[in-house]
Amino acid sequence: MDFKTEKRYTTAENQTIVADVWGQSTNKSVIFAHGGGQTRHAWKNTASIFADAGWQSITVDLRGHGDSDWAADGDYSMEKFAEDLIYVASQCEQPPAIVGASLGGLSALVAQRLSDNKAFSAVVLVDIVPNMKPNGAQKILAFMGDNLEEGFATLEEASESIAAYLPHRPKPKSLDGLRKNLRLGEDGRYRWHWDPKFILGKTSDRPSSDVEHRRKMVDSAKNLTVPTLLVRGQMSELVSEQQAEEFLEMVPHAKYVNVEKAHHMVAGDKNDIFTSAVVEFLSNL
Repeated sequence: MDFKTEKRYTTAENQTIVADVWGQSTNKSVIFAHGGGQTRHAWKNTASIFADAGWQSITVDLRGHGDSDWAADGDYSMEKFAEDLIYVASQCEQPPAIVGASLGGLSALVAQRLSDNKAFSAVVLVDIVPNMKPNGAQKILAFMGDNLEEGFATLEEASESIAAYLPHRPKPKSLDGLRKNLRLGEDGRYRWHWDPKFILGKTSDRPSSDVEHRRKMVDSAKNLTVPTLLVRGQMSELVSEQQAEEFLEMVPHAKYVNVEKAHHMVAGDKNDIFTSAVVEFLSNL
């Protein structure tokens, strides 16, 4: 495993984005953007493997998540997530590749459109497409909204909530990793490590069945000109095989990997297979 350092990026809007940077500075960089409700720590194993393979890996906490600033105005639109990613990318020696899961993937699509395909040298979308299953998206939002205000009395209680949401995933032997995704309040209760306004605030273009949101995302996908890879979980709750095929029609130059026995959180379900596929794709560019 190569060494890791914490870095703080301050955008033009004075938004602080916290990241872990793995490996030495190099002209081969890759940004990892997590899904809604997650933190940069979701990419720990993948980022380490990329660093060992000679890449500088940058795992970011998206705005309102983990240790990054909460948006003072409660703006969690895709454009704002995208602008943050564009800024982080601009600090690399060369345009980096980006690997985006769910929310991170949608933000990457918008970032490429806003930057005229200049922000990233390649885009890897992890189980996310513009036209997704509305029921799957609503299930994710429902989980994120559960225990939103009251939180959990213990880490074990939070772990049980995750187990009910992801019944296919074996329970971890240690809760240390879970601790990084929760914050301990002054009242002694644990709450998810993200801004409740991400769910309760004014934003209306989170992953949903909203027609305008889908139109913007389709336009962003069709705008892609850089090398692109879609990685789908074969058992995904969010992206069907048909929807994956529709994406490949929107982006004819895109490559496609279907990871067997993986659900929406592909990297968490089958990390070795997922990481090998992405390393191979980016290394062959």
